[in-house]
Amino acid sequence: MSKIYLASSWRNPYQPLVLKALREAGHEVYDFRNPPHGGGGFKWNNVDPDWESWSNEKYIDSLTHPVAEFGFRNDMDAMRWADVCVLLLPCGKSAHSEAGWMQGAGKPTYVLLTDKQEPELMYKLFSGVFSRLEDLLSALKNGR
Repeated sequence: MSKIYLASSWRNPYQPLVLKALREAGHEVYDFRNPPHGGGGFKWNNVDPDWESWSNEKYIDSLTHPVAEFGFRNDMDAMRWADVCVLLLPCGKSAHSEAGWMQGAGKPTYVLLTDKQEPELMYKLFSGVFSRLEDLLSALKNGR
């Protein structure tokens, strides 16, 4: 079975369900919400509770904050560990960056659409796009 990096969003209500289904299918899956170190996943409010009011300069400076560095290192280590990526929509910029890195690193990357999505032509870059979890699980099982 595969070692999967599940790229998504904290706001995605389907993430726990997809995580569980992938694990029940026998895959090892990195859960950014509950990484192996046990300290919980990265959140900007752990850097600064007032993060939503930052200027661009404050945001750039905060990328080097120890909490941000630790969170980035955990996710990058998991991306290197994984041999497959699943981009679970809806999600944001970080998950798309992760999926792009994974595909660029030569690791199969699949997109799983949940709710109705705006079409994206460049998803053709990825190994497959699915609207049903069952189809994704089949693709993972058959290595396509």
